[in-house]
This record gives sequence, structure tokens and C-alpha cells, in this order.
Amino acid sequence: MSGMPYQYVVLRCVPRVDREEFVNVGVVVYCEEAAYLEAAWSVDRDRLTALAPGLDLDAVCEGLDFVRAVCSGDESVGAVAAKPTGTRFGFLKAPRSTVLQPGPVHGGVTTDPGRQLEHLLERLVG
Repeated sequence: MSGMPYQYVVLRCVPRVDREEFVNVGVVVYCEEAAYLEAAWSVDRDRLTALAPGLDLDAVCEGLDFVRAVCSGDESVGAVAAKPTGTRFGFLKAPRSTVLQPGPVHGGVTTDPGRQLEHLLERLVG
């Protein structure tokens, strides 16, 4: 099987938008050819608490669960979940000025989007 193009965004927790400080907390991978759209996340609570002592970490995790639900098409999160995968990825990669923000879109080629997601999470979120 030859490689398939994919795109991804790193999800960032930005406790204070005015300071532009952030911690990577997740990754979303989209591979149109494989009909694949998934998110994975890992929140380092100690690191985020050190950066922003008053941050509601449970709300950050709920936001990340929302992203995962949009990826999986879980209709409990609203109409966007019923859209095609490309539209859902477009929604998730759109810039926001909230505590949870997507970084720039990057791309590559993979034979296994699921493994690529795991690799990116390990490498970029740790």
C-alpha cells in the first residue's frame, strides 16, 4: 500500500491569550483517502497548573472530549458531528481565541493514519 496524504493540527491550551503562552495538549489527524478523522490528547495537569494556577483543567479536558466527539461523529455534540469528515476537520482547525486552540495545519504521507496519530501525540504532546 502506498502512502496516503494526511493533515494534522496540534491542539494547544492557551490559558491567557494575551500572553500567547501555550502547552500542546492534543492532535487531530485527518486523512481523506482513508476516511479517517481522529483526535488524541494528553493533559499534563502539573505543567498547566504551573503555567496558569487558576485554570479549570476539567473544562480543558471537556473541550478535548468535545473535539474527540466531533471527530467520531457523535451527534450529542451538535449538528457539526453530522457533517462529512472534511467539514468536521475544517471546523476543528479553524482559529479560535479560546483556551483550547488549534495550531497551524501541517501535512504528510502515511500508510497508517492511526499509528501516525499515536506518533504525533508522543512526539508533539509527550
